[in-house]
Amino acid sequence: MIDPTAVIDSGAQLASGVSVGPYSIIGPGVVIGADSVIGPHVVINGPTSIGRENRIFQFASIGDAPQDKKYAGEPTRLEIGDRNTIREFVTINRGTVQDEAVTVLGDDNWIMAYVHIAHDCRIGSHTIFANNASLAGHVRIGDFVILGGFTLVHQFCAIGSHALTAFGSGISKDVPPYVTVGGSPARAHGLNMEGLRRRGYSPESRMALKLAYKTLYRENRAFEDALAQLRLQAVGDAHVALFTEFLEQQTRGIVR
Repeated sequence: MIDPTAVIDSGAQLASGVSVGPYSIIGPGVVIGADSVIGPHVVINGPTSIGRENRIFQFASIGDAPQDKKYAGEPTRLEIGDRNTIREFVTINRGTVQDEAVTVLGDDNWIMAYVHIAHDCRIGSHTIFANNASLAGHVRIGDFVILGGFTLVHQFCAIGSHALTAFGSGISKDVPPYVTVGGSPARAHGLNMEGLRRRGYSPESRMALKLAYKTLYRENRAFEDALAQLRLQAVGDAHVALFTEFLEQQTRGIVR
């Protein structure tokens, strides 16, 4: 299942069932899990670990050096989980020692063509990144996030679970969980209610999150005042608690 034109370094480890297409290059320090499919003309450099049943399409560049002028050849790494789809011309860079020296992509993500994931990003699971979405370094993305096409995310920003960005969004502040944003600079435009319905959130949970959103965005409260009220609303509701915890931990300000 390895095309004879592929170049596989002796220091790479490929599990059973892995296929590698024509002219792909797998470098030293690369580990690829069972039943993963590497298309033609893919370049994977290490240290990089890739889990099971991933599919990487042609012309992707995975695990190459970070695009950071401070990088001096340190052995940083990239970790990719299971069952991810990585489409054409995607670039995912390794981490830097200025952070935790690792870039992480979780499980079951759908990464469309021309997406860039920079050094030290940490991405959860079940996300969708539409074509040409780009993450600068040190970005954090929660589970089930959807990035619209051509979304740009500034370095060190965080986007909470179940958030949704419209196409062409410019993200320079943190986006709370469940929130839909759009524009450049991005502004909040309500909750990702359709996503919550599809994922089985009860009407009661959706109503509690609507109240939390109203507290933060619609009542003209100072941030600390809104946060104090949200702490009360979070009692007994795990989803509002997640929303509130994200706000407590944000460091760049939030999209308003």
